[in-house]
Amino acid sequence: QVQLAESGGGSVQPGGSLTLSCTASRTTYRSYCMGWFRQAPGKEREGIAAVDEDSTFITDSVKGRFTVSKDNEKNILTLQMNSLKREDSGMYYCAAEAGWCRGNWPNWGQGTEVTVSS
Repeated sequence: QVQLAESGGGSVQPGGSLTLSCTASRTTYRSYCMGWFRQAPGKEREGIAAVDEDSTFITDSVKGRFTVSKDNEKNILTLQMNSLKREDSGMYYCAAEAGWCRGNWPNWGQGTEVTVSS
């Protein structure tokens, strides 16, 4: 089964930046859809971004502030987060599914925490 390892979380002041990375290992398929999700305390998990070989998705609430990119050869997904707001705080999870993005997400990482606070 695919293993996902996130890194890059931390604490930052509003307006600051963080870069999250997710590395997939034990991959067995030629390509993977990889995505970022986040969950704030007391709120439901929401999808932030997803990338497969053909397309890139990023949710409206972070467009213009967050950029997602994927190294298809190394299966590394990166989320560059700029102009961070307090409401961006939460646990950020990486997920993956084989092939194109279909919304199944059978593989999840442990998460990395982002705190935006002054």
